Amino acid sequence: MLVICAVDQAFFGVMLSERHAAMLDFERSWWSNEEPRDQVVRARFQCSPENYQAELAAVLDDPAAMEHDPLVVRRLKRLRLRARQARIDGIASAGSGEGAHA
Repeated sequence: MLVICAVDQAFFGVMLSERHAAMLDFERSWWSNEEPRDQVVRARFQCSPENYQAELAAVLDDPAAMEHDPLVVRRLKRLRLRARQARIDGIASAGSGEGAHA
C-alpha cells in the first residue's frame, strides 16, 4: 500500500525589488521619452548604461520578473537571444569567409 502525505506548505514567492520593477517599467516604454535613453538611465538608475544592461540581464532571469511583466520579459529575452545568435552567426561567417587562411 502506498500512502502519500502532503505537507501543508505556504508558498512565499520572492518579490521583485522596487529598483528591478522600475527597470522593467522603464523598458516597457522608454522610447516615448524625449531624452536620450542613456541619459535617462544615468539619471533614473544612477549607473552607466553598461551596468544597467548587466543588471537588467540578471533581472530577466528572475522568476519574479516574469510575474511582474511577462510581456516585457519575454520581449527582452527574445531580443537577447537574437543578439546572441547574431554574434554566433557573425563569428561563424567571419571564420568561413573568402580570404580566410587555413
